[in-house]
Amino acid sequence: MVFEVMKVPTTTFEGQKPGTSGLRKKVKVFVQPHYLQNFVQATFNALTPEKVKGATLVVSGDGRYFSKDAVQIIIKMSAANGVRRVWVGQNGLLSTPAVSAVIRERVGADGSKATGAFILTASHNPGGPNEDFGIKYNMENGGPAPEALTDKIFENTKTIKEYLIADELREVDISTIGVTNFSGPDGPFDVEVFDSASDYVNLMKSIFDFELIRKLLSSPKFTFCYDALHGVAGAYANRIFVEELGAQQSSLLNCTPKEDFGGGHPDPNLTYAKELVERMGLGKSNSGVEPPEFGAAADGDADRNMILGKRFFVTPSDSVAIIAANAVGAIPYFSSGLKGVARSMPTSAALDVVAKSLNLKFFEVPTGWKFFGNLMDAGQCSICGEESFGTGSDHIREKDGIWAVLAWLSILAYRNKDNINGDKLVTVEDIVRQHWATYGRHYYTRYDYENVDAGGAKDLMANMVKMMSSLDEVNTIVKGARSDVSKVVNADEFEYKDPVDGSVSKHQGIRFLFEDGSRLVFRLSGTGSEGATIRLYIEQYEKDPSKIGRDSQEALAPLVEVALKLSKMQEFTGRSAPTVIT
Repeated sequence: MVFEVMKVPTTTFEGQKPGTSGLRKKVKVFVQPHYLQNFVQATFNALTPEKVKGATLVVSGDGRYFSKDAVQIIIKMSAANGVRRVWVGQNGLLSTPAVSAVIRERVGADGSKATGAFILTASHNPGGPNEDFGIKYNMENGGPAPEALTDKIFENTKTIKEYLIADELREVDISTIGVTNFSGPDGPFDVEVFDSASDYVNLMKSIFDFELIRKLLSSPKFTFCYDALHGVAGAYANRIFVEELGAQQSSLLNCTPKEDFGGGHPDPNLTYAKELVERMGLGKSNSGVEPPEFGAAADGDADRNMILGKRFFVTPSDSVAIIAANAVGAIPYFSSGLKGVARSMPTSAALDVVAKSLNLKFFEVPTGWKFFGNLMDAGQCSICGEESFGTGSDHIREKDGIWAVLAWLSILAYRNKDNINGDKLVTVEDIVRQHWATYGRHYYTRYDYENVDAGGAKDLMANMVKMMSSLDEVNTIVKGARSDVSKVVNADEFEYKDPVDGSVSKHQGIRFLFEDGSRLVFRLSGTGSEGATIRLYIEQYEKDPSKIGRDSQEALAPLVEVALKLSKMQEFTGRSAPTVIT
């Protein structure tokens, strides 16, 4: 079919500045005339010509509401802008980590490689006609666009006057695998719909010992449960856990991807993954049914994970530290050693202790996966993680929820390889408690205050910055709230100079560091679609083996009290309690 290019006059829009998480708004914003088109054209205009003309692009996402319409619009705009071919996951589904893998690994029948991708996701936020939609651009390394490009995209949205689209191009059937060919002013244009899972599954099989994991899952003593929360992880769960690893079909929960995530909130934490939490014995009700030995959940686009043992929650901060401590022995991909490890600043210092003990390079970076990507591209980091349920490695340039689950299954399989038929398997809880006994425990929790008034949130942060200049005043407040809490010895606003490209990132969160190693961190998050989210991180390090078994919330209660008093949280936000505690 032959198509023509249309230049559509449009008005400028000053969109939310897209960060590494992209542009996120309510669906009702994206469906406004020209809104999505303006952002896509602003992106094409920001890219160098060789990344557009004759290029191969990936277009897919987590399948949320409006995704199928968006795929068709981006296909038509790609054709009009001179793109040579577009690769689409079947039904428009590709997890964010799978997109990164496709960019890095996939080779077309004609030898083509992708130079970038439009990923359609709002990550862990709800979906549906009245909920959230998002779009972001990933680069040729498979990672999120750097700030220089997102700044350029943002500036383009303020001046855009027209966009290019092949409006009469017939819609491509994205439910059927195959290639559709078109002809346009710049020559041939192809759309290839491919199997969403194959490339990613093959990559996972090259990293992990699937046979060893399969032996673990076949043990009558080991039971397993995976909850995709009706996100895109469901497109991979059956292939990996059931077909490849032999888990029972009944082990999978909510693994049919849905446009509205089944009406739920696809955020894998103890608040929103209710069904899994109940099944793992961590809920309020007691069904009398014995929980599985291992449970895990994913978010909407499958880049986040939650790890649970029987009646036991593994904090993401502990999770990345434990994976790093066990990776060389348990995961073939790392058998020759780790290049280094990294964590985001708000993540607990559990990984720091492992790095020091194993003599590994260690990096503390701002929140945002691009910082890890820079280190990985420079060959300085193998494993990294964020406290916000994101864990990953240098196999791709995104966090990877299913990779994290397979890493934990690998550790469990490795620890039990000589004991599969023994009386009792080493459990998730055993591994965590052994880790604490070796490295000490970082008691850790996060309080999220979601959709608070943006003005109040900014005032709270500004007041905290002002307070940092007088530690005497801070300590007066601390002691007035709790006399049993250590004194603050340092307070700062985290700033990071990237050791690879020299870029400086400022205003990355406010830190209060206590004499005993405890920390309070306050940060404004940019992952919501409206209002503001304040995240409060509370951490206390305990080396005494007799004190590492306490309930986390109980151990941290004094520091929580201090944090709320210090920040005047209720005064500035009107909130007497957080939306979510993790």
